[in-house]
Amino acid sequence: KLRSFEKTPSDDSQHINKNQAEEAVSSNKEFILHKDEAVPRGEKMELTSNRQALEEDAHAMKTQDNKAHQNNLKQLCRICGVSFKTDCYKRTYPVHGPVDDETLWLLRKKEKTATSWPDLIARVFKIDVRGDVDTIHPIRFCHNCWSIIHRKFSNTLCEVYFPRNSTMEWQPHSPNCDVCHTTTRGVKRKKQPPSVQRGKRVKTTGERAQLNRGVKNQAQINKNLIKEIVNCKDIHLSPKLLAIDYPVDFVKSISCQICDHILADPVETTCRHLFCRTCILKCIRVMGSYCPSCWYPCFPTDLVTPVKSFQNILDNLSIRCPVKECDEEILHGKYGQHLSGHKEMKDRELYSYINKGGRPRQHLLSLTRRAQKHRLRELKRQVKAFAEKEEGGDIKAVCMTLFLLALRAKNEHKQADELEAIMQGRGSGLHPAVCLAIRINTFLSCSQYHKMYRTVKAVTGRQIFQPLHALRTAEKALLPGYHPFEWKPPLKNVSTNTEVGIIDGLSGLPLSIDDYPVETIAKRFRYDAALVCALKDMEEEILEGMKAENLDDYLNGPFTVVVKESCDGMGDVSEKHGSGPAVPEKAVRFSFTVMNISIAHGNESKRIFEEVKPNSELCCKPLCLMLADESDHETLTAILSPLVAEREAMKNSELLLEMGGVLRTFRFVFRGTGYDEKLMREVEGLEASGSTYICTLCDATRLEASQNLVFHSITRSHAENLERYEIWRSNPYHESVDELRDRVKGVSAKPFIETVPSIDALHCDIGNATEFYRIFQMEIGELYKNPDVSKEERKRWQLALDKHLRKKMNLKPMLKMSGNFARKLMSKETVEAVCELIKCEERHEALKELMDLYLKMKPVWRSSCPAKECPELLCQYSYNSQRFAELLSTKFKYRYEGKITNYFHKTLAHVPEIIERDGSIGAWASEGNESGNKLFRRFRKMNARQSKVYEMEDVL
Repeated sequence: KLRSFEKTPSDDSQHINKNQAEEAVSSNKEFILHKDEAVPRGEKMELTSNRQALEEDAHAMKTQDNKAHQNNLKQLCRICGVSFKTDCYKRTYPVHGPVDDETLWLLRKKEKTATSWPDLIARVFKIDVRGDVDTIHPIRFCHNCWSIIHRKFSNTLCEVYFPRNSTMEWQPHSPNCDVCHTTTRGVKRKKQPPSVQRGKRVKTTGERAQLNRGVKNQAQINKNLIKEIVNCKDIHLSPKLLAIDYPVDFVKSISCQICDHILADPVETTCRHLFCRTCILKCIRVMGSYCPSCWYPCFPTDLVTPVKSFQNILDNLSIRCPVKECDEEILHGKYGQHLSGHKEMKDRELYSYINKGGRPRQHLLSLTRRAQKHRLRELKRQVKAFAEKEEGGDIKAVCMTLFLLALRAKNEHKQADELEAIMQGRGSGLHPAVCLAIRINTFLSCSQYHKMYRTVKAVTGRQIFQPLHALRTAEKALLPGYHPFEWKPPLKNVSTNTEVGIIDGLSGLPLSIDDYPVETIAKRFRYDAALVCALKDMEEEILEGMKAENLDDYLNGPFTVVVKESCDGMGDVSEKHGSGPAVPEKAVRFSFTVMNISIAHGNESKRIFEEVKPNSELCCKPLCLMLADESDHETLTAILSPLVAEREAMKNSELLLEMGGVLRTFRFVFRGTGYDEKLMREVEGLEASGSTYICTLCDATRLEASQNLVFHSITRSHAENLERYEIWRSNPYHESVDELRDRVKGVSAKPFIETVPSIDALHCDIGNATEFYRIFQMEIGELYKNPDVSKEERKRWQLALDKHLRKKMNLKPMLKMSGNFARKLMSKETVEAVCELIKCEERHEALKELMDLYLKMKPVWRSSCPAKECPELLCQYSYNSQRFAELLSTKFKYRYEGKITNYFHKTLAHVPEIIERDGSIGAWASEGNESGNKLFRRFRKMNARQSKVYEMEDVL
């Protein structure tokens, strides 16, 4: 807001006005006293009243003058001082207040935030109008200044110029006020005495020409003056040095408009003129903030670098070197580098040693060590003196730093980095652990790595990669058996020695001559050592988790570690043909994953670690590898029994392990969930998959499960299976085979690994996809109409389906279904494709609904945390499973009357109960172990030694 009109403008003006008033009063006083001589003394009272009247008149005059001054200010532009009468359209704009619509539209277009005139005036003219007083400053500005503001923000080139070299400086009203004397012609910057008005006379043509010539001469004088100001002829290049005869206009476009030299470090003004940076900055400093070409306002902060393409053109200009006896043509961009070469040569010549006869002087590096010492003895003495004075006598550090600086000065940064690494004790070679990681991740065998190591060392002359023995030493720190630990109480039947690495799979197994001959090669870690190694790998995550839960980092536990166990057989792994015993070319891999770690704090349990990717091969730690068939019960039990014994011992003991400098206590909970159905039945002593007792979680028979598809609960457990095995073995009630089998519900062998009754998500996927694949074939052959069909007919349906899936879905037929094939097969697109081979619309709808329900149920058992990832589908699961079962028993009765597949039963009957118990099915699946199987094959193929005695050790 403007300050009030009544306020006194300033102390100076107040003082001047006071003096004027006093002078007026004193003159009036004198006049009255002269008259007073003739007046009788009795009339003095009248004189006093007259004096007061005169003072009031003087104040009124002063007020009137101020009002007139203020009215005159209203006719002038606040910024440039020009009178508004010069504009025939009388276009003016308020200095204070919001911008007009046209300017607002422009600002929005250019994405500027300013919306008021004071902001814009401050930005364009560098004038702060917020502190204006209405008795001193005008309150409006002219259209010309408005146009300059517009031109500043819109990059259009228009003929608008600022009429003066600097902004107006406004003064308070005074007797010799510029504003009141020159209102009609606007305020001028400098007061000049008005010239005497002479009579006009007609100018001749010759006089006009002379006048024009004078103007041109003046412009030339100004240009020469500017050149003298910048004085850059010794540092900037003349266009005459251009190697090619370019067009004149092109030369102008690449020349500075101040000095006429080729642009050096070019900058662009807001009015789009180009100058050398030093030239324009000197001009602005001397002549004011205006463009020397068009006198448009220009400030150092407005200067910007031109576009990249223009700079590329400038850098690629060919110029001749101005140095004598060097006519080399060089690019403008590389001129500085070329010139520095000349300077170095000149310096070298200046300081070159003058050989006064005798043998020619040899280069320093070609001398013997003794000669080098002799030549540099003076320098060495000086360096030694400096080192003792400044660096505590460290001559080596001074010399190496000098060498480092010399290399950097010559742009030899690579060599300098290597020297710096040596100075810091890092060296240029890689750490052995890094070399080991490179060897493993690139699947190089030891011999392949050794060849690479020797080649690199021979070619570069430096030991970048580390030798194999260094890798083996580094490997020991990463493998189990490196960290010391203790069990309280000590583990039963397990050695207290902690330095145990890779051991034979049969170690810990007491064998007599009459025992089953074990023809296998197995390598393993001791279970407790492997767990310790895994925990030490996770040390940082555990400590970070404690911080995240606001727990003191000195808490020693006990920590509860939940471990997922997985075991899976691999089919044919016959890739090597080494010497050794005849062993089956099948393998079994037992592994574990640390799923979560929690600590009891107060009355609650706080989880400080949870595995984010529980099905990754990176967190699935291998424990035992064996070349054996998973169906060979005796071999499997012989190899895994020591592991099981260690596991049972660890359940009843606590681990003492140093972590983060504190001895902490860990307890372990083992959950065997990563087993497919075949291996689950094997280790829990159940009959094979084709048994009448179809489920590993409940006691239902195939007939019962087909009649009651949904409503079952988990009843089986490891302890119950052991009891049932005892009944099966001893037959205490002397029952027949069928009666006994019905009593033990399919338990026919001794369970030897404790598992958690669950569903393996991956194999559930594969089993269900296999069943859908059969349904598709039957629907193509319309089995619901004609159940009696030959094998050849069924084979034809399969071929038709395979051909169509290959054509439409790019699915190649497989002998044994894989996880990837199952994922691609179970989709709406597949059903759409299959429906093309089915004629009946009603069957289309049934198939589509069946697939839709399945795709709604699948995420519930596949996801790692269904309550977070798919809560709606989890809530709908019971409804969807019942509808799915209803479809199977009605539309697909021809297939599921009196029978049901194992995985369909588990999917429909047990999923909600398992999720309620464990929180997830997908996270506890065997997929991580399956991924590890791929690594087994790859390492066995690429990495292992030929001898089968060492092969498993290398792979493990």
